[in-house]
Parts: sequence; structure tokens; C-alpha cells
Amino acid sequence: MNGLSRTAAILAAMILGALLPQAHAFAPAIRWLVMAMLFLVFLQTRFTRAALSGRHLTLLGANLAIGLAAWALGGLWAGRDVALAAFFCGITPTAIAAPVIVSFLRGRVDFVVAAFLLTNVAIAALLPLLLPIVLARATPEAFGQVLGSVGLVVFTPMAAAWIVRALHPGATAWPGRLRNVSFGMWVTSLFLISANASHFLRQHADTPHVLLLQLAAASLLVCIASFALGRVIGGREFGREASQALGQKNTTFTIYLALTYASPVVALGPTFYVVWHNLWNSWQLHRAARRDPNSGV
Repeated sequence: MNGLSRTAAILAAMILGALLPQAHAFAPAIRWLVMAMLFLVFLQTRFTRAALSGRHLTLLGANLAIGLAAWALGGLWAGRDVALAAFFCGITPTAIAAPVIVSFLRGRVDFVVAAFLLTNVAIAALLPLLLPIVLARATPEAFGQVLGSVGLVVFTPMAAAWIVRALHPGATAWPGRLRNVSFGMWVTSLFLISANASHFLRQHADTPHVLLLQLAAASLLVCIASFALGRVIGGREFGREASQALGQKNTTFTIYLALTYASPVVALGPTFYVVWHNLWNSWQLHRAARRDPNSGV
């Protein structure tokens, strides 16, 4: 599959999902698709302490700073709902699929895996402290729910990959042979995420249009700031990887948190973010394929 067909597949999945909101019923499959993709990523990536660097700590700090700054500026600009939506967009840790996209872009997967693990575990630990501040009420049950979700989705495929590699060393070659299968799983996930977002928007069609525009604009600004700041943090050596680690976010996680602890309207912020960061991903894949037509991206 070449770069142009991959880009077309991404856009088609998002459009088709928007047109078929009924497919939201299959949204629980997203978790299992992501776990399967991560299993393939972990087969070829050995995470060690040496993979962590000062840049990862800077990315974590930037992740937290963007979330809190977005909350403060959103409140000054448009009120509580936009402030909370911007917070949930900015505070979201690195996406589970970020290492997959970086592998398609021929980047350093181990760098993004390290960022993914650090930001998800650290933010999962910090959110129970931050949520009461931004929501102005206590959320004592958040820690266990957040940590349990991250543990299942991340550490289960990591452990499975470690066991398979130990029993069959040749399994490290599987990801290369199954690149199109992995991409197909990602496109399927995008379709289901888009269908879920479309269903969500249709269920809340009474939301004022001005508020929808404010939520969309706030999430877009957070998206641009995240990818751009990540590029700066990564520098020449890890610009692509750091940009992806900070910009491609685990929105499913914060959509759940927003629905649980805030409101459906607030959850529209990270829902819009899904559109923005995946449009950027499709452009990156297309641009990478134009630079290197033989790369297989």
C-alpha cells in the first residue's frame, strides 16, 4: 500500500464513520484493536531505562503545562465549559497509537514508546490531584479507574510481546511483514472513533452552534501548540518523534474522563481533537510517501 492510498484510506475511514453513526455500537472493539497494534509494536521494540532521556521529562512537563494553560486561557476566553474542554485536550497523554504512526513514518519507535509510558503513567497518577482543582470538586475514585485502564491496554500487550519473543525470537520479524495489517487495524479504529463522535454529536444536536465553534477552535489551537512545541523540544534529532508524542493524544481516555467527571458538552473538546490530530497524521503519511516513494509508508 503506497502513501497516497494510505492517506485516502484514513480520510475515507473518518468520512465513512461520520456518515455511519450506527457503527458506534462497535466502539468497544477500539481497545482490542489498539492492544493488537501495540503488541506488534512491542515485538520489535525493547523498552529499557536507557530509552528515557531528559527530553522525555521535558515532554511530560510540556504536557502538563499545555493542559493547565489551556484551562486558564479557555476560561478567560469563553467560560467554564470551553476551559474544561481545553484542559482535557491539553492534559491528554501520548496516544496508544503514536508509536504505530512513528513506525509508519520510519522514526524512532523506542523514543515514542518511552514517552507514551512515561506520560500515561505520570498523568494517570497526577490527574486525581488535578481534576478536583479544575472541576472544583473531589474525584477520589479517578486514580484506580485511570490506572486500571492504562494497565490493561498498555502492559498486557507488552507482557504478551515479551513472552512471544522469548519463546520464538523470530517473532521480531512479524511487524515488518504485517505493516499493512497493522495499518488496517488503525484505519478501522479511526472509522469507529469517527462513528462514535458522529453519534455523540447527533445525540447532542441542541448544543449552541457558537459553543461548538468555540470547542472546535480551542481543541484546534491545543493541537497546533502541542505538535509545534513537541517539534521544538525534540530538536533536529527527535523532532518528528517528540512532536508526535506531544501532539497525538490518547483522546479516548480523556473523552471517558470528561464524560465521567464533567459533561457531554465538555467531552466534545477531545472529540474534536480526534479529527484534528488524525488529519495531521494523514498529511504526514502522505508527505513522507512523497519524499520516499519506496518507503512503503
